[in-house]
Amino acid sequence: MPIWKVLDIALGMVVMGTVGTLIGVTMGGGLFPVAVGVGLVLGCVIGYLGGRRFLVSIMIGTVLGGALAWLVAGIDRIWVGAGAGAAMGGFLGVQISMLLDMRAARKAPPEEAEPTVSQP
Repeated sequence: MPIWKVLDIALGMVVMGTVGTLIGVTMGGGLFPVAVGVGLVLGCVIGYLGGRRFLVSIMIGTVLGGALAWLVAGIDRIWVGAGAGAAMGGFLGVQISMLLDMRAARKAPPEEAEPTVSQP
């Protein structure tokens, strides 16, 4: 397995494991380990599939959401803002990635169709 794939999987586990931890803290009780486990598994899958832009957008959303919650609601609510920021970062990351892919497809030269020869 190439080193970039391993790094993508590790990044996915860190980012989605953090999101799973934030969700587990919110849900509380016995669901904490389940949320962390699901986050780690999803992080492995997303990293394996090469979702680096998606993971980075979640990471940026987590940091910005936590910082905004700290400024607005105080230190006790950082984890709520970080969780909400991660969700928004993921949503915006998917949308931006889709728009960038559409833009790249529009700029790509059109493929020329091979002429077909009809057989009698």
